[in-house]
Amino acid sequence: MSNALLDFSDLPHFDRITPPDVAPAMDVLLERANAALETVTAPDFPAHWETIAKVLDVATEQLGTAWGAVSHLNSVADTPELRAAYNAALPRVTEFWTRLGADERLYAKYKAIDPASLSPEQRQAHLNAVRNFVLSGAELTGTAKERFAQIQERQAELSQKFSENALDATDAYAYYATQDELVGVPDDVQQTARAAAQADGKVGYKLTLKMPCYLPVMQFAARSDLREKLYRAYVTRASDQAEGDARKFDNSALIGEILALRREEAQLLGYANFGEVSVVPKMAKSPDEVIGFLRDLARRAKPYAEKDVADLRKFAAEHLSLAEPQAWDWPYISEKLKEARYAFSEQEVKKYFTAPKVLAGLFKIIETLFEVSIRRDSAPVWNPAVEFYRIEREGQLVGQFYLDQPARTGKRGGAWMDDVRARWQRPDTGVLQTPVAHLVCNFAEGVDGNPPLLTHDDVITLFHEFGHGLHHMLTQVNERDVSGISGVEWDAVELPSQFMENFCWEWDVLKHMTAHVETGAPLPRELFDKMIAAKNFQSGMQTLRQIEFSLFDMLLHTDHDPAQDFMPLLNQVRSEVSVLTPPAFSRTAHTFSHIFAGGYAAGYYSYKWAEVLSADAYAAFEETAGSDGLPSTETGRRYREAILEAGGSRPAMESFKAFRGREPSLDALLRHQGMAEEVLSV
Repeated sequence: MSNALLDFSDLPHFDRITPPDVAPAMDVLLERANAALETVTAPDFPAHWETIAKVLDVATEQLGTAWGAVSHLNSVADTPELRAAYNAALPRVTEFWTRLGADERLYAKYKAIDPASLSPEQRQAHLNAVRNFVLSGAELTGTAKERFAQIQERQAELSQKFSENALDATDAYAYYATQDELVGVPDDVQQTARAAAQADGKVGYKLTLKMPCYLPVMQFAARSDLREKLYRAYVTRASDQAEGDARKFDNSALIGEILALRREEAQLLGYANFGEVSVVPKMAKSPDEVIGFLRDLARRAKPYAEKDVADLRKFAAEHLSLAEPQAWDWPYISEKLKEARYAFSEQEVKKYFTAPKVLAGLFKIIETLFEVSIRRDSAPVWNPAVEFYRIEREGQLVGQFYLDQPARTGKRGGAWMDDVRARWQRPDTGVLQTPVAHLVCNFAEGVDGNPPLLTHDDVITLFHEFGHGLHHMLTQVNERDVSGISGVEWDAVELPSQFMENFCWEWDVLKHMTAHVETGAPLPRELFDKMIAAKNFQSGMQTLRQIEFSLFDMLLHTDHDPAQDFMPLLNQVRSEVSVLTPPAFSRTAHTFSHIFAGGYAAGYYSYKWAEVLSADAYAAFEETAGSDGLPSTETGRRYREAILEAGGSRPAMESFKAFRGREPSLDALLRHQGMAEEVLSV
């Protein structure tokens, strides 16, 4: 049988890709890409955008597509054999991309391209390319260039190992609880845990550190000792504080080496620290601007957070006999206070959000707002639970996406969107290639033949990832490097995702996506009103938690000496902005994959930065909503055209101003989160 990774006739053959395919496919594709690089960098090869693209971009796109398929499978269907094949190929693939980005011959060829010969889309892509050459070491020479390449290869290895340790530490933990220990834990969670224990040949209930199990135990288990057991295991994952054999997954040394290499990389490029490198292709002008933004937002949020904690302490003492709550008690106290204050439980709400009904409701709002239709489609998939869809406008294919919802062993935690391929007017065939995306979540599976039930937070997560997907798939840009999410500043890329979250709080949207799992009845308006009343419950605490992560990340990559332990810095940040201090054994940084394995290094602030943009963008829909409460299709069209369709073809601020007619302000975000103050320009 032919190698599935070398078939580019259509979508990836996820059902046929095997670990033995990886090495030979990379041999072929790397050889092709290297040959293409030598061809276009020859002295007599014309310095012309489309001529270079026809040879080099076509070859590198095939390499990127095949390696993307392998990387994706490594994230959603990890096996020892696939992991070994992936890790064996990773240094070779990294070496090629590093060498390509730093090739002074190719850099010279791009600099020789006449910008006047380019379309506006190509000019933006060209501008980005020249900038990226500099950041990739193209202006370095001799030993500095060699060292830069070594750093990139080593960083790729370390990031992969960090991710593996986090996954393995999560997968390795299991506690088999008795029924007595599970008082208060929701029935569906107990049923899933019991089935998992039986599958292991064990008695009792298998509790794990995966979110669909861990979170409800922390929120609802009446036994504080059970919550402590899981909490301690969760916050010490992949660290030196883990118990017994689990310490083999310790990420401490990896973090130190990653930080040292990033500092060295920055200095080779002429910057003082990695934070300065990180902001070059972003909206923010400097690390100091980011730090100032975060500290200002912390100042505004802290009084609200302090009130949140005071309310929790008072309730715990008066109603739960917890005079000195511990870290593992706060989620439980919060859930009990929310139930008492707003007379509803997350578990009560969850019964109305069946996954198929939620998906149908999500599709309805997308179809209405953005004037498209979503239909089931077929493609090879990596797991029977994966669904495939197509998006059309006026009968024409716009984009397609894979949807992988359930949590399972061998699947990385969290939720994400990734691209399979980009929209591109192909220079080799002249055909317009349509974009394809992966949308991945980790939701609980259905129990006793019922459809999966989603918490409202799960619903928000689904909308968030679809926002990313729409940004990628609805683009009308034909230049690959700036179509969809490509070329969008990293601190603006969360705008469309966080924008979509707002619809999860609109009655006229939600009422179409709920049906009680037993009765089929829609979510009662009374229950929705309670949810709205509780919407900003602890928004001060939640804001400070995000700021803690963001400020730690930026200071870690600017002020921190990588040779020193980073825990004192984390404690310093917590003392500055937090209102609840975790125990001394907590090691949350050891699984902070966003910054150590996920591209958000010195960029985690992007979530808060983009929240400002998305809240302000959504305010335009609030201002133009119809008398029926539904969002305006006209505003949806303007948003689609100004933000989604433009992709990375122009600076994000230009796209925002094209939609709103002005720069963003902090006002809408503070108002949406119940912390309204005076307007502050970002």
